[in-house]
Amino acid sequence: MNVETYHLAVLQVVVPLLSAPLVTLLRPRGLAWAAATTASAMAFAIAVSLTAGVLSGLEFRYAVGGWAAPYGIEIRVDALTCILLLVVTGASLLALFAGRRSLDADIDEARQPLFYAAWLMALAGLAGIVVTADAFNVFVFMEISSLASYILIGAGPNRRALPATFKYLVMGTVGATFYLIGVGLIYMMTGTLNLADMAQRIPEVADQRPVLAAAAFIFVGLALKAAVFPLHAWLPNAYAYAPHAVTVFLAACATKVQVYVLLRFDFLVFQGNLPGHALQFSHFLMPLALLAILLASSVAMRERNLKRLLAYSSVAQIGYIMLGVSLLSAAGLSAGIIHIFNHALAKGALFLAVAGLGMHFQSLTLTDLAGAAKRMPWTMGAFVIAGLSLMGIPGTAGFISKWQLISAALAEGNLGIAIVAVVLIGSLMAVVYVWRVVEAAYFHSPRAGGPEGLQEAPPMLLAATWAAALANVYFGLAPGLPIELSQAAAASLLQHLP
Repeated sequence: MNVETYHLAVLQVVVPLLSAPLVTLLRPRGLAWAAATTASAMAFAIAVSLTAGVLSGLEFRYAVGGWAAPYGIEIRVDALTCILLLVVTGASLLALFAGRRSLDADIDEARQPLFYAAWLMALAGLAGIVVTADAFNVFVFMEISSLASYILIGAGPNRRALPATFKYLVMGTVGATFYLIGVGLIYMMTGTLNLADMAQRIPEVADQRPVLAAAAFIFVGLALKAAVFPLHAWLPNAYAYAPHAVTVFLAACATKVQVYVLLRFDFLVFQGNLPGHALQFSHFLMPLALLAILLASSVAMRERNLKRLLAYSSVAQIGYIMLGVSLLSAAGLSAGIIHIFNHALAKGALFLAVAGLGMHFQSLTLTDLAGAAKRMPWTMGAFVIAGLSLMGIPGTAGFISKWQLISAALAEGNLGIAIVAVVLIGSLMAVVYVWRVVEAAYFHSPRAGGPEGLQEAPPMLLAATWAAALANVYFGLAPGLPIELSQAAAASLLQHLP
């Protein structure tokens, strides 16, 4: 392994982290956006290189400051890490590339350098959470990404973004505090913060109450950050009132990163070391996942605001991810992990289309969107393709993960039949709420007093929207890459189970 390849893992964080203060100095209009987009493109290229290396059999490790683990901070990249890095960096690149015009309209020119610096800090924080192998550094990067995300959500012109940001701040702080308490309890019992070293030491104290309390604190804290039902109250307003480009970025990756930490921590540290924990994990998580699919989808079916509709859809889709995880089988875990990737594709494309619509419609209610497809056919065409993926229609990426989830559930006997029924009902409910948008845009007449001279979205936004929409089709027809990564990730997590 050469030196350049060896340093790729740490460069995944260093590039956006060092770019952020430089962006604050770029005052001419458009220069800060160009620098932030370039940094995101470099981060995405690094993620692609790391993925290619992992697929070829390499394992990336980096000892920060030359201090070897467990005494120093270690950075590690494996198959599960690569999936999240592709999602995080790809979402940042597409959102920045597509959002130039809308962000110029939403953010004052004087504040743009600070806004794009906060964007890069959020990117660095999310990437840092994914690559670090140190439990406390997860918290550090979690706070970096969260503080930057609060700035991004509250930066738009909509005044309702401020209370939404405050709710997000309060709930996010509670979640991070719970996680930190759990990590502190484990450190008190094991004397280490390195996850791999922690997994080796924890069997000696597995029956102690502080360890059991730590497992509960960490699970609840991360579930709150990941918007796992019923701890999702902060998410709809955060998505609805943030600037459109910010919603594209956060909806595609923010909650997925927290799910990643939950999987990594629980399977590596707790599942194989605490007696009965795996069964408790499954029995506690599965009902919540099933309720998330049904209840969040039912709320989305009645929602009139397009961004809130898609936000509740995200809560339901997180339910699919957690349902696969709760099966505790290689097939189920692989299905949940690949749905992280596929849902990011679908939801990113949908919110990119919403960003195009939002440049002409200040209120994104279904009534206001009546007849939009007649004047914005390309934007709505991309929305339909992404919506088909969200439903799980064959030929799209969403079908692959739902088919894998159904296959994994059927191996569970009678319980699996009930799970399959819920998955199919949830998919039919997705058909209903996506169809409500399609019906309004394609089959209703434009309302009186609607925007005049309505045109298509700007070319850059339209190109990014169609790139994301077509990616849903490509990975639905050629799903080899995410399937290979998800299966390798599932095998790595399950090797820690007894």
